[in-house]
Amino acid sequence: MEKIASFTIDHLRLLPGVYVSRKDDVNGNILTTFDIRITRPNFEPVLNTAEMHAMEHLGATFLRNHATWGSKTIYFGPMGCRTGFYLILSGNLTSEDIVPLLREMFTFMADFEGDVPGQSAKDCGNYLDINLPMAKYVSRKYLNEVLDNITPDRLNYPE
Repeated sequence: MEKIASFTIDHLRLLPGVYVSRKDDVNGNILTTFDIRITRPNFEPVLNTAEMHAMEHLGATFLRNHATWGSKTIYFGPMGCRTGFYLILSGNLTSEDIVPLLREMFTFMADFEGDVPGQSAKDCGNYLDINLPMAKYVSRKYLNEVLDNITPDRLNYPE
């Protein structure tokens, strides 16, 4: 079997950033999958499920309600390795195209107050495993350390 695209990236050289993971043509429509890498794989601790779960709820809610990007949002969810998230958007896009959107989203998550959307037994299959304070901390850290002054090496996968 061939390796899938995400297994061909050198994770030892991968830094936190925003990367185009793949582009797929679905019936003439391009879907762009982004790798939103929060922690450095194999060097930094992975994210805990509780903060990732909170970020998933907040991020998905933000994206699907966004005036411009809501109708283009296909999916936002955690990576199995717990070092970041995948975001799938409709359109033939670059990492640079979505940095402003991600700044908005991570600011929204970092500043969020109140009840996490969908955090109830009726709405979520694991509603008790959500940590809003840590989600806010991780979001602020990513915003400050990566998105606010993003450089080309954080926008393109290492060769």
